[in-house]
Amino acid sequence: MPLKCGIIGITSVGKTTIFNCISNTRGETNTYGTGVKANLGVIQVPDQRLYELEKHQTTQRIVHTTVDIVDIPGLVKGQGDSSGSRLLSEIRNTDALIHVLRCFDNDKLPHIDGSVDPVRDLENVEFELQVKDIESVEKKLQRLERAAKTGDKEAKHGIEILNRYKEHLEGFQNAVSLHLKPEEKKYVDDIFLLTMKPVLYVCNVDEKSVAGGNRYVEAVSAFLAGRGAVPLVIAGALEAEITTLSDPADRMEFLVAAGLNEPGVNKLVRAAYSMLSLMTFFTVGPKEIRAWTITAGMTAPQAAGVIHSDLERGFIRAEVMKYDDFISLGSEHACRDAGKLFVEGKNYVVADGDILNIRFNV
Repeated sequence: MPLKCGIIGITSVGKTTIFNCISNTRGETNTYGTGVKANLGVIQVPDQRLYELEKHQTTQRIVHTTVDIVDIPGLVKGQGDSSGSRLLSEIRNTDALIHVLRCFDNDKLPHIDGSVDPVRDLENVEFELQVKDIESVEKKLQRLERAAKTGDKEAKHGIEILNRYKEHLEGFQNAVSLHLKPEEKKYVDDIFLLTMKPVLYVCNVDEKSVAGGNRYVEAVSAFLAGRGAVPLVIAGALEAEITTLSDPADRMEFLVAAGLNEPGVNKLVRAAYSMLSLMTFFTVGPKEIRAWTITAGMTAPQAAGVIHSDLERGFIRAEVMKYDDFISLGSEHACRDAGKLFVEGKNYVVADGDILNIRFNV
């Protein structure tokens, strides 16, 4: 299954605009309000290495790996109705969150709270997620308390841990920042806490602020510094407009004119991959050259399973070439002759850029 990221934020911060500049589909941006329906799209993960591989292996097609993206309608403080619950459910089904913050002034687009303050907006959204997490923790506490009455010692320990989470959340802190032993976190694994998800913060700025930032970006950066996080700065409206250009050369010309050297989607994907400890390996052949996404630390059989479950089940060995070796030597045959094609077994940990040929028998 591909990675699934959700775009969150309050209404009218530019979430759908950001969605439009990174996704293969376009959402409606001209309606003021929160809405109740999410926009769904797919990001084709940019990777120039695929085209470098094609220079040495003719192929029928190139296949990028993808990321599913969900543009979740704006959250409103105190939105506890059914539509609010649906939006929070959309968030629960994601692997990671992209939190878009309004860092621009626009008199024609009034802020729902009367003024632009991205730090306040960030805290308001997190408050809504914390409230929902407290509800989830309390429901599980009720189940464990019933089990504890029967003498279940494991349930008693779970109650202790869940009460720590509840106290932490009630102190306006996110679940992810509670320091526990790894084995103690198992008690919340099944309730999928919203504030446990990794978050990438995006400052949506106007065109003149894309290169040097502005006072809003500075405020967000100072706030996030305490968490060890650094926001990305993207001019959503500018980049969404650039994506409507069909000629790649025209797109790059506009980016350069704005002081940019790459599209925002590239920065977003790299940051998401880093945040989630993801990496890419390749399969190379005359029918296709394809990129595959895995989690850092995966072994060769696990990587084979990303291609197809049969390959993992019947895994025998992996023939491995390093990307740099393949590019410098020019072919699989040359890598083999130079001793740069390695035969690896079940314990081999796949590295970013590895080119794999899986041998299996089912």
